[in-house]
Formats: sequence, C-alpha cells, structure tokens
Amino acid sequence: MNRKMILSIALIGLAVAGCTPVDYGFGETHRLNIAQQVIDPDPQHEGAEIEGGSGMRAADAVDRYNRGEVRQPASVNTTSATGGSSSGASSSSGPGPR
Repeated sequence: MNRKMILSIALIGLAVAGCTPVDYGFGETHRLNIAQQVIDPDPQHEGAEIEGGSGMRAADAVDRYNRGEVRQPASVNTTSATGGSSSGASSSSGPGPR
C-alpha cells in the first residue's frame, strides 16, 4: 500500500471515532444497579418478630441437628377413604391448625 492510502484510512478511522456519542451519565447505570439491589435502607420493621418464628427455637433446632439428635416430625393422616373426617380432624369452626 502506498503512503496516501494508509494516511486516508487513518483519517477516516479518526473521523468515525469522533462520531461516537458522549455518555454524560457515565456511571449512572452502575449506581442504578446498586440502588435497585438495596431494598430498604431504613427499614421500619427492623427488630420485629416474624410471625410464627422464634430465634431461640431455631437455635435449639440447629444445636440438636449438630449433636445428631434430630426430632422426627409427627406423621399426619390427611386423607380419608370414606370421604368423612379423619380420626384427627375436628369439625369445629375455631382457628386453623394448632
């Protein structure tokens, strides 16, 4: 290739490179991604007990698991062949399972 051809290609490359858009919000996408991953920076429910949960009971369960003393859950029969209520079910209209 001759010298003029190389110079022409270099100038065209510079001209095309100068046409790229300038991102004035550089870094905004990164900050937006971080902000979307922070659910609630000032939680009002912090320290509130979760319904049905107890940290002491959970810690005791983990300790029992680590010692190999896992309690097996009680089996529950929830089906009936005759369509009636099973022996453990009651027909009262009180609160749900105990």
